[in-house]
Amino acid sequence: MAFNFGGATSNPAASAFGGFGTTTTTVAAPGATFSFAPPATGSLFGNMQNKGFGFPTGLSTGTAAGTSGFGTGTGLGATSLGGFGGFNIQQTQQQQGGLFGQQAGQNQSTQLYQQVTALSAPTLLGDERDSILAKWNQLQAYWGTGKGYYSNNNPPVEFNQENPFCRFKAVGYSCIPMSKDEDGLVVLILNKKEADVRAQQQQLVESLHKILGSNQTLTVNVEGVKALSNDQTEVIIYLVERSPNGTSKRIPASTLFNYLEQANIKVQLTQIGVVMSVTRTELSPAQLKQLLQNAPAGVDPIIWEQAKVDNPDPEKLIPVPMVGFKELLRRLQIQEQMTKQHQTRVDIISNDISELQKNQATTVAKIAQYKRKLMDLSHRVLQVLIKQEIQRKSGYAIQVDEEHLRVQLDTIQSELNAPTQFKGRLNELMSQIRMQNHFGAVRSEERYSVDADLLREIRQHLKQQQEGLSHLISVIKDDLEDIKLIEHGLSDSGHMRGGILS
Repeated sequence: MAFNFGGATSNPAASAFGGFGTTTTTVAAPGATFSFAPPATGSLFGNMQNKGFGFPTGLSTGTAAGTSGFGTGTGLGATSLGGFGGFNIQQTQQQQGGLFGQQAGQNQSTQLYQQVTALSAPTLLGDERDSILAKWNQLQAYWGTGKGYYSNNNPPVEFNQENPFCRFKAVGYSCIPMSKDEDGLVVLILNKKEADVRAQQQQLVESLHKILGSNQTLTVNVEGVKALSNDQTEVIIYLVERSPNGTSKRIPASTLFNYLEQANIKVQLTQIGVVMSVTRTELSPAQLKQLLQNAPAGVDPIIWEQAKVDNPDPEKLIPVPMVGFKELLRRLQIQEQMTKQHQTRVDIISNDISELQKNQATTVAKIAQYKRKLMDLSHRVLQVLIKQEIQRKSGYAIQVDEEHLRVQLDTIQSELNAPTQFKGRLNELMSQIRMQNHFGAVRSEERYSVDADLLREIRQHLKQQQEGLSHLISVIKDDLEDIKLIEHGLSDSGHMRGGILS
């Protein structure tokens, strides 16, 4: 079967290549695909006449007899042959043959000779008007439409967009399919919108199963659904056959395609909206080599060779011709569609990133909260340990290490109370706060901020002062209890002494 070229995409499975069959019928959607072979039964490169893959190299090595371009006059006639060089008809006839056969080569050479004659030396009127007619034929050849009259004894030459002088052609690149025939992927093109196909996907699967004979051992699976231009949709399917022993395998793509291409089956597929079906299989090395060796019809071999050299990724991309504005528009629509899909994916990723950023901010806040809670719990544990240690060593004399610790604490306290240390800075801050409160009504727009490290040091210092005051208060309370106990003991001993004396 022939294959069709789609837009160049980064996903091989998403390209519009159809696979190569062996003895199947070419199916092409009008105006939607690019096919090298006309609809005929046979191999890809067989049964082709007048429209070979390109002209032999001899076409660009010489010049036409007596001419060096489109004509001998000025303007269009003075230009070269559309950038393709001159033509040596004799050499062309000698090199024809091989792939297309001797008869096809002669027909192609005759047609090329007639085109060159119409563009350079028409003999229709026999006077100076023939040069004007040559320029008109050149213009028609450039545009790829119209008829070129060149002789009274011969019919006019038909100019189409595949003629070698048409200017509206270029070479692009499309992805090479990577799926194997064993994968069983077959593409169905439906004349329905993507939303409708997705909504009725189950009904479509059931309809295909009925078309395949309602065999209980066969299961129709949908690999993917993608929107195409002109409100069409591409559905990729594969067929799984389950054996009685429990194993399963995929039906080869060529087998499924051959079944779907039967006349009665195609009628049933048309009833459910299927306009075309192609296999999605990779090219064999021989097919790929044969495709690259011969330039497409109307494309200069030099340009084709340069396109192969400029291929950015020969392992994944293949050059394809773009002839006419319809093909350019189709590829532009495919590119716009892929751009929208990429933009949709980028929007989804952007939303995911925003959600992750929100979760990160929430997590950071929770971590800070847990840190504060951990610090508070640490302080509470430390207070409990202090009280426990005080109770444990109650009634014991002060030990040597405790005396050293008291000396160190006194030293630290004296350093803190020094004028240049925290206490002096705290007093300075307090005075600034009082001044700010005093002049706040006059200069309410002024704001003062304290460095975070300094504020933390102040808070730590105040906390230590508070702890010191609490400890001092507890010591005083203990001493008062001891004094009361001593006074009570003295009073009891005095009463006892007085009773004995009396």
